[in-house]
Amino acid sequence: MKISKGGYVYIVSNKNRTVYYIGVTSNLYARVYEHRNGKGSTFTNRYNCTDLIYYKFFDHIESAIEREKQIKKWKRAWKEREIMEFNPSMVDLFHTVENMQ
Repeated sequence: MKISKGGYVYIVSNKNRTVYYIGVTSNLYARVYEHRNGKGSTFTNRYNCTDLIYYKFFDHIESAIEREKQIKKWKRAWKEREIMEFNPSMVDLFHTVENMQ
């Protein structure tokens, strides 16, 4: 029997909210910390995507991966609606996940 670990879909953005990066991780704090310190992806480093503006937890990492794939296909307006429902002010939420390790 396979034991599945939970996971998060998350979106990080630059300070002006002009670029979104959608990712998936089993450790949200550690992954966003990497993005904030230049150890994220090449894309996030290039576009300075350091602010966590959206995240959602799934009980199974496979579900998080599936949702990530769906969101990546969405139009920008759909992504923004999803973000705004979760985080209307689009503020950086990193401080809210610091203790979620």
